[in-house]
Amino acid sequence: MKSKIVIGSRESCLAVVQSELVKEYVEKKNSGMQVEILTMKTTGDKILNQALEKMGGKGLFVKELDLALLEKRSDLSVHSLKDVPMELPEELPLIGFSHREDPRDALILPQGAEKIDFSKPIGCSSRRRMLQLKALYPQAYFETIRGNVQTRLRKLDEGLFGATILAVAGLKRLGLENRISRIFTTEEMIPAAGQGILAVQGRAGEDYSFLEGYSCPVSEVCARAERAFVRALGGSCSTPVAAYATLEDETLNLRAFYLHEASGRVHRGALCGSAAEPEALGEQLAKSFLYPEC
Repeated sequence: MKSKIVIGSRESCLAVVQSELVKEYVEKKNSGMQVEILTMKTTGDKILNQALEKMGGKGLFVKELDLALLEKRSDLSVHSLKDVPMELPEELPLIGFSHREDPRDALILPQGAEKIDFSKPIGCSSRRRMLQLKALYPQAYFETIRGNVQTRLRKLDEGLFGATILAVAGLKRLGLENRISRIFTTEEMIPAAGQGILAVQGRAGEDYSFLEGYSCPVSEVCARAERAFVRALGGSCSTPVAAYATLEDETLNLRAFYLHEASGRVHRGALCGSAAEPEALGEQLAKSFLYPEC
């Protein structure tokens, strides 16, 4: 086993905090092991004036980290699972899934505001969120907001937007729960696949025994169902799609949302199945959305 481990991370405050959680776990479980965090700015972090779907999708947030892994400048990467592309190179598998933090989305208002000012746009870059939010607030309109959490909060407080939507998990990890005005239920706004889960990515064939015990089996089985659903739909960053699974005993419950671009039809649905076959459940629900007559 190695005596030194390097964790690749985006350089945003949230990404570093999330990498620190894995670092702390490794150090606690492996006495004497040295762990460092290698931060880097990804392409997705550099280009902030375009919507993600126009730039090539969420893969722009991981390709520099992938390269560092392949070149062995890092030993593993830590990601928000919702930012990880559905298709991954075989040589860079996901090797760990954290316990799931709160998966819900939150409404954030400018400091001092008590309600949404609908004369201003809601800052939002996710079509998944826009479509579901529009059902709750028909009078709302949207403009793209990009950047890390702190950048988005600054733009909000400067008066550029009437509100914004952020993941509760990220706000909690940054100690910013005080900025939350309302938390949406997972029925009101179905989360992105993997939201709230940290994913650890490594190199195929490497010894990762130093991570033993880190991965949460419940998070993994739920994530596998959610990601299989999105993958079966051909989902990408530009596709308005959401999936959220919960586990009760051995029963996996999957609820999802999808906009069929060609027809403009919005699909919502849920399905229960065996926790032993999470991918099959995700694929079956996706098939019912694509071929409702079957």
